[in-house]
Amino acid sequence: MTNPVRVLNVLGTTNLGGAESRVMELYKALDRDKVQFDFLVHTDKEGQYSEEIRRLGGRIYSVPRFKVYNILSYKKALRNFFREHREYAAVHGHMTSTAAIYLPIAKRAGIPVTIAHARSAGVDQGVKGLVTRVIRYPLKYRADYCFACSAEAAAAVYGRRWIALGNVWTIPNAIDTQRFVYDPAVRQQVREELGIAGRFVIGHVGRFGFMKNHCYLVDIFAELCKMRDDAALVMIGKGELEDQIKAKVMALGLMDKVLFLGNHFDVERYYQAFDYFVFPSTFEGLPGSVIEAQASGLRCLVSDQVTREGALTDLVTYKSIREPTANWAGEIMRNAKTALERKDMQEIIAGKDFDVHRLALKMEAFYISGKNPPGVTTVC
Repeated sequence: MTNPVRVLNVLGTTNLGGAESRVMELYKALDRDKVQFDFLVHTDKEGQYSEEIRRLGGRIYSVPRFKVYNILSYKKALRNFFREHREYAAVHGHMTSTAAIYLPIAKRAGIPVTIAHARSAGVDQGVKGLVTRVIRYPLKYRADYCFACSAEAAAAVYGRRWIALGNVWTIPNAIDTQRFVYDPAVRQQVREELGIAGRFVIGHVGRFGFMKNHCYLVDIFAELCKMRDDAALVMIGKGELEDQIKAKVMALGLMDKVLFLGNHFDVERYYQAFDYFVFPSTFEGLPGSVIEAQASGLRCLVSDQVTREGALTDLVTYKSIREPTANWAGEIMRNAKTALERKDMQEIIAGKDFDVHRLALKMEAFYISGKNPPGVTTVC
């Protein structure tokens, strides 16, 4: 038996997160006798996925986190790494903030295929965001292939001219749809575990950071609580703003109605327990959590800053985050009754190329040949 081709995925960490979850879903769906993943991360700390990666046969390597002032040592670490590891058929860069640095180094070391994968349609606020834009500006010229999860992400990272030239491919943020099929028995079990049986539950899944707009989410929930006493809010995720959001919830006197659950590998169980999924992000690429929520049959109220490409079903409604939060709460109330009528959306989502098992077959062929990306040329 021939050895599988090895692909190096470059990420910030191996923790639970949007990009990491999508990569791991694909990794598990691949035929690992044909294609094997390794990971290069920007931390020396173990992540939630580290154990599973090793169990699946993957290797994890680390380089220092890029901090601008350490650019020389950062490049040196990358040159040393790729000097020792020339075995890869491809380097797939999911962290585009520094991909314009590490992909050319990999190419010069003899890696046949380099891939940049845009997964967000915005950057952080302030100096950090400005530096990110500057550093990744030449990325489109320094990767063999430019991938994106949506047209908005493609435009944000590569620019509309690059898209118009046909140089960007949209790759679906595919999920294992079977995991998320609605199960009323699981719903009842989880709601009892959490002590929210009989409550009207608003759910959210996302990292506690600027882009997810948790402050606005909490304000929506506060308005909803004025309209119905049985409301509860369940938030799944971790992040740098978690303590700030907890303080806001406490100041509003809502701690007895809000659950902070942290990160969970079995997030599909919690979607079952929700009644409505609310997602007021300031920007996104194409959020996997909105796809997962639809696969669970959940009605979703989503920010108008999120790409319409994520609306795979009629369960999604978009609303402006410039509107008063009371308007969001009113929208939830108007649809509260129909939101309880859950449907099986597996085939609809799979039929729109968002099933990871179908994507895995196409990605295997691409990684092995280095030709013919599995997505479609982005139009924006």
